Amino acid sequence: MAPRRHPPSSSAAAGAPRPHYGEPHKFDPSFRGPIRRRSCTDVLCCLIFIIVILSYVALGIVAWLHGDPRKVLYPTDSHGQFCGQEGTSNAKKPILFHFNILKCTSPAILINLQCPTTQMCVSQCPDRFTTYTEMQLQHKLSKSHWEYYRQFCKPGFNNPDKPVSQVLQDEDCPSMIVPSRPFLQRCLPDFVTLNGTVTVANRTRFQDVLEMPRSVTELQHAAKSITGLVDTKELGMRIVEDYAKSWAWILVGLLISLAVSLVFILLLRFTAGLLLWINILAVIMLLAYGMWYCSNELSLLRRRPGSDVTIAQVGLQTDPQVYLQLRQTWIILLVFLGMTEASILLMLIFLRRRVGVAIALLREASKAISHIMSTLFFPVITFVLLTFCIFYWAVTAMYLASSGEAIYKVISPDMNCPYANSTCSPETFNTTNISKSALCLGSQCLFAFYGGETFYHRCLFLLQVSNLLVFIWLLNFSMALEQCTLAGTFASYYWAKKKPQDIPPCPLFSSFSRTIRYHTGSLALGALILSVVQLLRLILEYLEQKLKGFDSALSRFIMCCLKCCFWCLEKCIRYMNRNAYIMVAVYGKNFCKAERCDCLCRVAVLDRVTDFLLFLGKVLIAGGVGVIAFFFFTKKIPVMQEKVPDLNCYWVPLLTVVIGAYLIAHGFFSVYVMCVDTLSLCFCDDLERNDGSSEKPFHMSPELHSILRKSSQLH
Repeated sequence: MAPRRHPPSSSAAAGAPRPHYGEPHKFDPSFRGPIRRRSCTDVLCCLIFIIVILSYVALGIVAWLHGDPRKVLYPTDSHGQFCGQEGTSNAKKPILFHFNILKCTSPAILINLQCPTTQMCVSQCPDRFTTYTEMQLQHKLSKSHWEYYRQFCKPGFNNPDKPVSQVLQDEDCPSMIVPSRPFLQRCLPDFVTLNGTVTVANRTRFQDVLEMPRSVTELQHAAKSITGLVDTKELGMRIVEDYAKSWAWILVGLLISLAVSLVFILLLRFTAGLLLWINILAVIMLLAYGMWYCSNELSLLRRRPGSDVTIAQVGLQTDPQVYLQLRQTWIILLVFLGMTEASILLMLIFLRRRVGVAIALLREASKAISHIMSTLFFPVITFVLLTFCIFYWAVTAMYLASSGEAIYKVISPDMNCPYANSTCSPETFNTTNISKSALCLGSQCLFAFYGGETFYHRCLFLLQVSNLLVFIWLLNFSMALEQCTLAGTFASYYWAKKKPQDIPPCPLFSSFSRTIRYHTGSLALGALILSVVQLLRLILEYLEQKLKGFDSALSRFIMCCLKCCFWCLEKCIRYMNRNAYIMVAVYGKNFCKAERCDCLCRVAVLDRVTDFLLFLGKVLIAGGVGVIAFFFFTKKIPVMQEKVPDLNCYWVPLLTVVIGAYLIAHGFFSVYVMCVDTLSLCFCDDLERNDGSSEKPFHMSPELHSILRKSSQLH
């Protein structure tokens, strides 16, 4: 930062013209800041924000009245009845069975209940392979074959001698049944691998009721991703089991992270220089240890046969241990750690003078935080708000997704039927001309999906998009509320003439009240701008997924450029918003005026090495706790080996502890970032308003004045 003037050494300099902001140097008793009175900012945006929130509440109520989560959670038969629903004929039939699973060529069709074949609820999945023709032949010898087969036919059908062609035309029974197992309450083929070959009922090829040759490959194609989902379910069960066994130790690890973060912050108050240099050296040593460990594992794997297989050849595996047996995995980790180590060393070499200034600035910020310790726990309030927003969005989205009514379509075996796929009513279908039409013989009125023809149902997609946009808006508003509240709190500390005597009582609560009362509109405007950019990024991701397989090299290049541009735009807006919120809290300006303020431009070029140092602190805390957790869960701590639970995969609790430790440290250190930015901006304004004379003394401490003047000389 390059301040416009240095403090004059004589009173004559005090009369020199100086630019200033707002009103003369008068202090608000409730704020003690550079403005006398506050007024509401961005009132129009505030009103719009309030209307949107009320509309969002109304949307949740409407979705709750129309939605039924059972439509998402439970399968539905061809008549729209839930499998396993109490009080119905399906009460003891919780599993959905498809007459012809070969027509279900996509897993999404199975899950969304839009497979073009008869679906009925059964009490159990078939455990043998047979066709309807085979059953008829065996029925002549023993009636038990029909008794078993009929449980997969339509209720009430009891004519095993009916011709096969008529049975298939009327879809009274499935043409064949294959050994299956229930997954997501749906019967899916039970694939078994024998000698490296995938089989069903020990067969690789078979014939259906029409003696058409079929293969297991066709069944796999019909449920090509279902087996992967089964593995995912099993992985999920193992993860839940690991969490159940290790949740107490995970909690201990997070509490240790909390204690270490608090101790780190308290030590910054007295030993900022020593602590931060130790932190830098510790991170360097931690990365060096990681590089040594990767090199050691790599040397061991070189002697192991089969470790030269690439990750691409292995493919997606649900067991993380598979990847740890590959040399390529450790090479990637080694390169990543090496590049990170080199980057940190280069930054320390070229920014060594700025590191000293940043350490002094953090020491000054520690003084402010030590006088207002309540600011360290304000991120907890933000976490509660974010959790509530996520919960409300998820529930509303689920109810909107299940708001449709049962839609029935005409399903005809004859492709020339003019009424095929038209909407019908199962109660009146047999009395209509459709079932009697010569081109529509054998047609049925079957349940297709949940939807609707009303205006509400036609707008469900737009309502889901609106739900997502408002959700992102509320998330950004919650984080903006935290930033503006903390900025106002630290500004009240800075503008106090005598510290800590003149700091207003309950500065955090007072700043929170001022922000809600006067600046809700400004925060909502900044959050909306950021939310629109984030929504556009999500739309680009959605389009990229939809266009896979249809895109060209040029379209991929354009998509990559757009994603990069929007990513940079989001980061830029996020940074500018944070500084604008500080201006709003300190000066009480509108959001757009705060964005254009000269002080903001000067703060934008202020040394950002403090962010780098705090990031290293978060890495040290998360990495240190992660190393301890690694040694604990791998039973490498002798005195605690007997207390370690037996886990399917120790990476589950380990990653949970590391990520949780980083988030805890980030919550505490984000307060420091706002404190440093606020003090820097207030220093900028203090230097413009005052000259250091007895008539207009500086509000900054001599230490802060020395720090920021030294920083300006480095630019």
